[in-house]
Formats: sequence, structure tokens, C-alpha cells
Amino acid sequence: MNTFVTLATCAEHRVEIKGSVFHAHAVRADTPEAAMEFLRGLATRYPDASHLCWAYRIGQQYRFSDAGEPSGTAGQPILRAIEGQGLDHLIVGVVRYFGGTKLGAGGLVRAYGGVAAEALRKAQKRSESPQKQVVIHVAFAQLGVLYRILDTLGVGEREERFDEAGVSLQVKIPSSEIVRLENLLRDATRDAFRLTTV
Repeated sequence: MNTFVTLATCAEHRVEIKGSVFHAHAVRADTPEAAMEFLRGLATRYPDASHLCWAYRIGQQYRFSDAGEPSGTAGQPILRAIEGQGLDHLIVGVVRYFGGTKLGAGGLVRAYGGVAAEALRKAQKRSESPQKQVVIHVAFAQLGVLYRILDTLGVGEREERFDEAGVSLQVKIPSSEIVRLENLLRDATRDAFRLTTV
């Protein structure tokens, strides 16, 4: 998979159904750890909520939780909302305050899936390529050339390490650009470089 669509900003949507309040929060998450950290923050923000149901998709990884709601009525509908809009690298948490009237399984599925889908529908999105960490080693004389190539590819963050043989730069680059980077380096340095993925 060369590109994926994710959220450019956080997104929220709130709805009240038969007295129960459902409040969806969606954010980008690039790792399961980041997703769970976001959920911990939501739990702190809404300590008195009846339920905090959620789902995330990060590449091939996905998880969801009904958080005490009847099985299959919350987490899966949230995940289906994510997948239904073709999104990746994000988590959606839905906070529920119970209003006293039971909604039944079908009502819960519609409520959780609907509030999540609406939050995602309204969200700003962007298309991205998966990123890879690479380390490029060149002689000191080639450093200027390397910087120009990285500028051409729009690579921002660079971590430098110097040794007696030259300089190593660790950078993040879209996976789809690695072959182009290697070709540019080969031409510019007459094959006098070393590139490894981290």
C-alpha cells in the first residue's frame, strides 16, 4: 500500500438520542501505543461517562472495544465507520452518558456507528505515504549534494552523526520515494554512498 488517507485534524461529533449523549472524538494515531494514550486522555477528561467505546485502524492492525455495552453494539460499528470511509492511522473514541432509556442492540449499533461516521465525515483529511526511517552515509565532500537531494524530496527532519569516514543522516522518507532517493544519490555521488533502512 503506497498511500493512505488519514485525519489532518482532530474531529468531534455529539448527538443526543432518547436522553443518552454520544460524543465521538477522532484523532490520528500512527501506533497502537499512541491510540491507547489518546484513550487514557479521554477517560481522564470524561471520568463520569457511562461508557467509552472505541476502535482503531493502523495499517493491518485494528482493535475495538464495547466497554461494557452489549457485545458487537459499539466497537465494531465504530470500526465499520472508519473502514467505510477508507481511513487509516486513526482512533475513534465514543463517550456515552446513559440517559435512562435503553436503546436496544440495533439502536446502539446505529448510535455508535452513526456518531463515529459523522465525526469522520466532517473531519479534514489528507493522503499520505507510509514513512520509512533510513540512514544515509556519505563522505564529508558529498554533504552539500545530500542536503540538496533531501530538499528536492521535501525531507525535513534530519539527525546527523559524524565519524572519521563522513556523515550519517537519519531521515524519514515516504516508502514510495526510497528508489528515487537511491537513484539521485547514485548519480550525484557516483555510487559513493550507503543507504540502510532502520
